[in-house]
Amino acid sequence: MTATKTKRVLSLSTLFPNAAHPRFGIFVAKSLEALQQETHWDVTLVNPIGLPPITFGRYRALARAAQDGREFGFPVHRPVFRLLPKIGGRLNPRLIARSVLPLVRQLHAENPFDLVDAQFFYPDGPAAMAIASDLDLPLSVKARGADIHFWGARGYGCQALQRTASAAAGVLSVCEVLADDMATLGIAREAITIHYTGLNRDLFRPLDHAGLRTRLAATFDLPLREDDTLLASVGALIERKGQGLVIQALADLPQARLLLVGKGEDEASLRALAREVGVADRVHFLGSLEPAMLPPILSAADAMVLPSASEGLANAWIEALACGTPLVITDAGGAREVVTAPEAGVIVARNCRAVRDGIRLVTENPRTPQAVAATVDDFSWETNGRRLAAYYDSLLR
Repeated sequence: MTATKTKRVLSLSTLFPNAAHPRFGIFVAKSLEALQQETHWDVTLVNPIGLPPITFGRYRALARAAQDGREFGFPVHRPVFRLLPKIGGRLNPRLIARSVLPLVRQLHAENPFDLVDAQFFYPDGPAAMAIASDLDLPLSVKARGADIHFWGARGYGCQALQRTASAAAGVLSVCEVLADDMATLGIAREAITIHYTGLNRDLFRPLDHAGLRTRLAATFDLPLREDDTLLASVGALIERKGQGLVIQALADLPQARLLLVGKGEDEASLRALAREVGVADRVHFLGSLEPAMLPPILSAADAMVLPSASEGLANAWIEALACGTPLVITDAGGAREVVTAPEAGVIVARNCRAVRDGIRLVTENPRTPQAVAATVDDFSWETNGRRLAAYYDSLLR
């Protein structure tokens, strides 16, 4: 039952599920859904949709998705702002604020908010800073990983991060290591609160292995065998995630088969790499899948391998562990805050040999699924929502 509402938060998130991209920012949606259901905070979400002056290609579907509605238990507004693809990064916060302000002024006049929240540090943060200033409300902003590492490496981006953090009443980070990275950019470390991701514990849990591979083989038309070393890699198909290293490692792992879950700009080059190293018949591209499809894949796998160059604290790590599947991951973001026991897997260097050796180490020394899943007992969306509410409360005292 939804709690009685006594406080209202206006949350801004450029990454949020919509009809064109139903999986984008699902972790934002689940966190705010838990906040709405479990606590006294009432959520209103603004999901600005960036469109170029002329909508073409993939932007046509996005234009059709720019519809308001009630989703995940709260109202979602999708105003459009003008986007200059690939070159408009510096302008986006200002364009977002300009587009959103008339809407939020009206919403605030009808039913006042207590707090403005940005779900990402950039471009959401500077835009939310302008909105909070206009409404004379406190601001909270959350760092998730790429928003710090990518934009913090750019002069104008770093300055925007610093200004936003200085203006905020509170700052969140998804892990301790990311908070340390923020401090190196000039953001006060003592002002940062750690807010770990959540987990759907009813969905992500160890499933009985009996028959799982047979079901997966039939569902995805895969030549799976019970004696295969089955590897899963869940993440966007982009260079930063490092799927190419896993594909290269397969050349020395003749019994291994790789299931790639996700879409991205690197799919064509990854397919070409698989052909080049002679493992195309053992690399399977499953695309973007609904959450309900992930537990059978993860539970059937011997390891989840994701050699990222950078991360915050990846939801895919937590979901894999909850399904009883150990990790082979690099020392990125909050990896050491997740792999805290041998049962959780191993952390390896970001090169093909280390990834290969890590896979061997994990798969040749199997853990029980229950022991692996126990390493993430503290993660749930309910806990995430309650802790977010307590943090918001602290900003209003």
